[in-house]
Amino acid sequence: CYKTCFFFFLSLALFFSLPAAFSDRLPHFLVEPEDKYIVKNKPVTLTCRSTPATQIYFKCNGEWVHQDDHYIEHSVDPATGLPVMWVTIDITRQQVEKIFGLDEYWCQCVAWSTTGTQKSQKAYIRIAYLRKNFEEEPQSKEVALDQEVSLRCHPPEGVPPAEVEWQRNEDLVDPASDPNFVIMPDHNLVIKAARLADTGNYTCVAKNIVARRKSNSATVLVFVNGGWSTWTTWSSCSAVCGRGWQKRSRSCTNPTPLNGGTSCDGQNVQKSACVATCPVDGGWSEWSKWSACGADCSMWRSRECTQPSPGTGGKDCQGLDLQSLNCTSEQCPQTVRGAEDVALYVGMVAVALCLTLLLIVVVLVYRRKKEGLDADVADSSILTTGFQPMGIKPSKPGNSHLLTIQPDLTTTTTSYQGTLRSRHDATAKFSMTNGPLLDPLPNGSHTLHNGKLNPDPAEFVSRFSTQSYFKTLPRDVANTSYGTFNFLGGRLTIPNTGISLLIPPEAIPRGKIYEIYLTVQRKEDLRLPLAGCQTLLSPVVSCGPPGVVLSRPVILSMDHCFDACLDNWAVRLKKQNYEGTWEDVLLMGEELVSEPFYCQLEAETCRLFSEQLGTFAVVGESLHMGAAKRLRLVLFSDAYCSTLEYNIRVYCMDDTQDVFKEVMQMERQLGGRLIDEPHVLLFKDSYHNLRLSIHDMPQAHWRSKLLAGYQEIPFYHIWNGSQRYLHCTFTLERLSLSTCELTCQLCVWQVEGEGQSFSLDFNIAKDTRAVDSEFLVMDSNATALAGPSAFQIPYLIRQKICSSLDAPCPNGADWRMLAQRLKLERHMSFFASKASPTSGILDLWEAQHFHSGNINQLAAVMADIGKQEAMIFLVSDGDC
Repeated sequence: CYKTCFFFFLSLALFFSLPAAFSDRLPHFLVEPEDKYIVKNKPVTLTCRSTPATQIYFKCNGEWVHQDDHYIEHSVDPATGLPVMWVTIDITRQQVEKIFGLDEYWCQCVAWSTTGTQKSQKAYIRIAYLRKNFEEEPQSKEVALDQEVSLRCHPPEGVPPAEVEWQRNEDLVDPASDPNFVIMPDHNLVIKAARLADTGNYTCVAKNIVARRKSNSATVLVFVNGGWSTWTTWSSCSAVCGRGWQKRSRSCTNPTPLNGGTSCDGQNVQKSACVATCPVDGGWSEWSKWSACGADCSMWRSRECTQPSPGTGGKDCQGLDLQSLNCTSEQCPQTVRGAEDVALYVGMVAVALCLTLLLIVVVLVYRRKKEGLDADVADSSILTTGFQPMGIKPSKPGNSHLLTIQPDLTTTTTSYQGTLRSRHDATAKFSMTNGPLLDPLPNGSHTLHNGKLNPDPAEFVSRFSTQSYFKTLPRDVANTSYGTFNFLGGRLTIPNTGISLLIPPEAIPRGKIYEIYLTVQRKEDLRLPLAGCQTLLSPVVSCGPPGVVLSRPVILSMDHCFDACLDNWAVRLKKQNYEGTWEDVLLMGEELVSEPFYCQLEAETCRLFSEQLGTFAVVGESLHMGAAKRLRLVLFSDAYCSTLEYNIRVYCMDDTQDVFKEVMQMERQLGGRLIDEPHVLLFKDSYHNLRLSIHDMPQAHWRSKLLAGYQEIPFYHIWNGSQRYLHCTFTLERLSLSTCELTCQLCVWQVEGEGQSFSLDFNIAKDTRAVDSEFLVMDSNATALAGPSAFQIPYLIRQKICSSLDAPCPNGADWRMLAQRLKLERHMSFFASKASPTSGILDLWEAQHFHSGNINQLAAVMADIGKQEAMIFLVSDGDC
């Protein structure tokens, strides 16, 4: 009990003595003022908290702050029960700016108690700012793949110092998520190993509590230098027998040059001489002597295939290696011959009867065929009208007299539905035109369709669009021709495109009538899968319907745009199959006569012999950098100009008529006009871009609004054909509306290659040249011609020529000499593989000379060959 009372009173004494003990201590700060920044004109607040204290004030830059500017509060610390004093002041921007000569403005708290004075830490007040201009900005760079890149950035001066971050194409660069980026302590950005994905615009961003600044963007272009792929295996020897050559190739695709990287040095094709072992056909040895007559009344002899023996793929000997012969000998048993004689006579009678029946059948078939020919060809007098006979060789091609077949005036049966007209009467031809192209046809034009007048050409497209094979074709009636044809053949033409389809006589089987179309596809509607150095060299042309049966090949003519030197190119004909995929069907220069396709390549035209209808295109792969495409450069401008700005458009397109026609039609709709004649530029496979620039403008009257010195079209845009007609626009500005004369020089060239220049001098206020000028060859012929009107050589005359020249002649005066005179000797093997070589030659002549052919010159060639019995006809203009 005593102990309990003692501890109770001791506790009371200690409790009442604690305040006195704490009151004897120096004041200490529970909260001290901290550094602050003044942003714009907003004041900052400083706070102090001290215990125990009897007084507390702020002192700034060594001077006491007036007590009226203080905000003092009193409280009690709940933990200790001691008094606590709070003091707060506001510092404005004006107060800080009044202090001159001092780098920094500072304040601190001073607290008093009965035992002494205590000072807090100094709090510095600074005016925050961030300058606008960077001390150093990043610079654009072109770097190779995997190269280290360093972009420098020194941010603007600021208080507090600015923090720096980097952006690529407006997206934040985060080194934590992509370790290929490193932001250095001096704010520079380092790309350890440049990747293609690192190509972009980089911006340095500086920010603090005041503002956020962006530097100018620096473009980092990561280029890839080209590298050679491995060599392909050597091809087989080009010669079947003897000396030839073989080749191997590589491509600049390991990697492919990108973003201006250098192309591969060296050749991409190597050729090597080779010798192919010639095949040896087997040969028979001499027959052995006859053996003695055997018991079976026969004797034998033999030979062997040993002179020479067949080798290296040569043919075996053809024929028998053993012969037998009946003989009469004493060893032969004598038999009764009466029964054998009766059997012999019965056999002879049976053979005679068979021969008689065969002769009767041949006569009937011949008469029926003759009647069918007369019925289909119609009146033979129509085919020979106006032809006069001549019995001597013409002295010159213009002579209009030669022998002719006398017309058969007794045959009047007609079965061909349509009008057979004279060949050179363009207005009276059997017209199947399908509507307007550049200029609309008269309203009175009609087509003859399956024996009925069909005034609406679009009906054909609507009818065929329901067929599965026509669903992928464009609905562009203006670029589609169609017609109905029988065994007499005909011709389809798409005007102003250089595209035509010749259907020779007898190509369609007798008794069949086909409705055939011809159309040109647009590049953007049907993209070909091109790889490596491949490029499209022709329009994409469709003819059909696919799957029709043809007795002879038709001839499809279309333009191409390469230099026609097969030493520089590997040119392939591609065909689209029923599944829509493209496949190679022909390698030009290495055609096989056994294949259903064969090509006659001319300077600007490709003529395809085809036994199948479908969708075709010519694709080339350059073998070295000397390969070149022909580009047609065409200049257009605004027809009328009422403002200070004036535009000149420069088109760089494939040099084919179909693309030129499209551009002309488009410019007609835009109201443009030609300002100079088109030029042709050879664009080489050198990976260099195409540049365009304007020079020598009168600076006193005109100026260019182009910031750079030239414009550029990337190489791959032209070579890969990703756009159908590329163009650049030059915007010029005249200084006065009264200025109408424009003189300048416009240059187009390939970097480190050839170029073309246009000297322009014209009045922009006058429409001096319309779009449909003389530079567009207007084709006024009908789009579809059927029967004899489609050919220059009459049908019966053609038959006479073929029957005369198809038969081999010992002195060579046959179809072979005709091919030589027409400069077609390169295709001898192809013509020889046909049942009628002369027909193939005449088909090609018709395809080449439909617009400009002179049948008199053909007759003169026939006369030079010495075939007067060929019944060749010279036709004067008055006769047709």
